[in-house]
Amino acid sequence: MKFVFLMDPIHTINMEKDTSFILMLGACRKGHEVYYLLDGGMTQVAGELSFAVQRVIPQQVSAKPFIIQESLSLREKDVDAVFIRTDPPFDLPYLVHTWLLDRLADRIPVINHPAGIRTVNEKIWASRFTSLVPPTLIGRNRGDLAAFVREHKTVIAKPTDGYGGQSIFRLSEGDLNINVILETVSQGFSKDIILQKYIPEASEGDKRILLLDGEPLGAVLRVHAADDHRNNFFSGGKPVATQITQRDREIISALKPELQKLGLWFVGIDILGGYLIEVNVTSPTCLQEINALTGQSLEDRVIDFVENLIEKKGPGSKIRA
Repeated sequence: MKFVFLMDPIHTINMEKDTSFILMLGACRKGHEVYYLLDGGMTQVAGELSFAVQRVIPQQVSAKPFIIQESLSLREKDVDAVFIRTDPPFDLPYLVHTWLLDRLADRIPVINHPAGIRTVNEKIWASRFTSLVPPTLIGRNRGDLAAFVREHKTVIAKPTDGYGGQSIFRLSEGDLNINVILETVSQGFSKDIILQKYIPEASEGDKRILLLDGEPLGAVLRVHAADDHRNNFFSGGKPVATQITQRDREIISALKPELQKLGLWFVGIDILGGYLIEVNVTSPTCLQEINALTGQSLEDRVIDFVENLIEKKGPGSKIRA
């Protein structure tokens, strides 16, 4: 089968940590052809997509993680599955890519479905599950933001479209920097931001759980560095082994039917102190960290699932994928 990966430039990939890399490696191990979609490589003519790609062979060689083979153009009829693995931000080019991929034939699974990615803002969408998330405010009104801080004493402030732990602040009532931080994150109160009540268990780390078809695939605890409050790996957090608890399963059960309905097959959720914090759908990470802690090769299960999607859909199928 031919798998096309829409992702960041391959020269930026960290072989030892990148989830896209290990998925590509898993696909190759199972005999599939892996293609890297070149920048600007999607073209639609007369309602049909074509893909300007390079065939690549991933290998666990740090000096040369990819053997780059020929460049070619794949027609839609030649493609069996597409993986959307571009890192945020979810900007206009990202949006255009999802619109183009909406035009793919029904038989071709997209991991994750473009309409599902557009629907689920990774920080805002979770707030609909009010019993699962901490007290949350989304808005830009100066008075409302200040009142929320006064009510909850210590809060986390973050942009609605942030990623990689960027621009996440911890605020406490009485802090002389509160006003300037709120002003900075909201860009002069011109953009909506998110405030959430601070959860003390954050000091122990937050849990990333990867879901496959709404079921737990694996989990890792991300623990912040001594000089930072952010647990994200991009901000210096370290992976620690963890278990999936009964509370985690309650959260997963609530999310599962919604994720399946949206065609969001491979998802990362963040849980902190028994609360759902984020639902990551654009390019969920941490697969390699979980593998390293558990001795598993979880990418094989993801590729098996995609193979099954392809078989179930078949010519003329209307299964959302």
